[in-house]
Amino acid sequence: MGQIKVEKNVGGIEGLCVIEPAVHGDSRGYFMETYNQRDMAEAGLNMVFVQDNQSCSTKGVLRGLHFQKQFPQGKLVRVFRGTVYDVAVDLRSGSDTFGKWHGTILSGENKKQFYIPEGFAHGFLVLSDIAEFTYKCTDFYHPGDEGGLAWNDPKLGITWPELQGEYCGTASAKGYFLPDGTPLNMSEKDQVLLGLDDTFHF
Repeated sequence: MGQIKVEKNVGGIEGLCVIEPAVHGDSRGYFMETYNQRDMAEAGLNMVFVQDNQSCSTKGVLRGLHFQKQFPQGKLVRVFRGTVYDVAVDLRSGSDTFGKWHGTILSGENKKQFYIPEGFAHGFLVLSDIAEFTYKCTDFYHPGDEGGLAWNDPKLGITWPELQGEYCGTASAKGYFLPDGTPLNMSEKDQVLLGLDDTFHF
C-alpha cells in the first residue's frame, strides 16, 4: 500500500485512524513522505485538505478540547519535534460511541499521524520541553464557530498520562502538575469550558 500503514477505527471508534509512514533512514538522517493523496486513497481515506496549521508549545501546555460547531474539520495531525498525548472525543450525533475518547502518543521519534474525522473534539498535552505540532484540515477556520469541552470532565474520563492533580469541579489548570513539577498551562478560555452534559444540555 505505498508508503503508509493505516490502523483504522482505533479505540473502537469508527473513522479514527493512526497512520505510520515508511521512514527511509541511514547514517545521514532520514526521509519520509508526510502526505501522499494516492496512498491515502488506496487506504480508503479520501478526504480533501484545504488548510495546514502549525503550533509550538512548551512542556505542560494543554490545548483543548476544541471543535467547530457548524463547520466541523477533519484533522490529520502529527508532531515533528517533541512529544504530545493527543486526544479525540466523538461528538457525532447518533454515533454509537458518542462521548467516547481515544488518545495516542505522537512524537518526532515515532512519526505517527492521527486522523480525526469531522465531528470530534480534539486536544493535546505536551510532555516534552518543546513540541512542534502540525495538522491538515478539511475545512477552513471560521471565527466565532469555536466550541469546546472541559479537558477533565469526569463524564469523559480522559486519562492524561503523567498528569497529577485532583478534579476541583471546573476545567481550571490549578493544582495539576507533571511529575517533574511542571504546572499545567492552559489558556483562560479553555479553563472555563464546561463538560459534555452542560455543553450539549442533556
